[in-house]
Amino acid sequence: MAREIIFSADAAKPPPTYSQAVKAAGLVFVSGTGPYDAQSGAIVGDTIQEQTRQCLRNISAILAAAGSSLSQVVSATVILLDESDFAGMNEEWLQWFPQDPPARQAAKLPVRVPGLRISIAAIAQA
Repeated sequence: MAREIIFSADAAKPPPTYSQAVKAAGLVFVSGTGPYDAQSGAIVGDTIQEQTRQCLRNISAILAAAGSSLSQVVSATVILLDESDFAGMNEEWLQWFPQDPPARQAAKLPVRVPGLRISIAAIAQA
């Protein structure tokens, strides 16, 4: 099975240990994506809504580089620092997926990065 490494300069650069996304088997697998600015690498936003928005902007850019889009997302994993952010994350999530949202699971962030409240991974149709 062929696979293609996906990179978008319009999303935050990943560390050297993983790719932004991999396209294979008709799907795009987007790595956990934080709320980082593509140019500066700084975390964008203080609220969970702002950080969720930036994560989804980054994922959207990565998917576009793969020839896909948020409307093609079939599954997502949301990892939160604090479970009390769940309602605020859902509030922003509904702005991006107002109908027929993807399957989703959530978990608690296993590591602490100063200022980081959320990371989102996604699988989309290519």
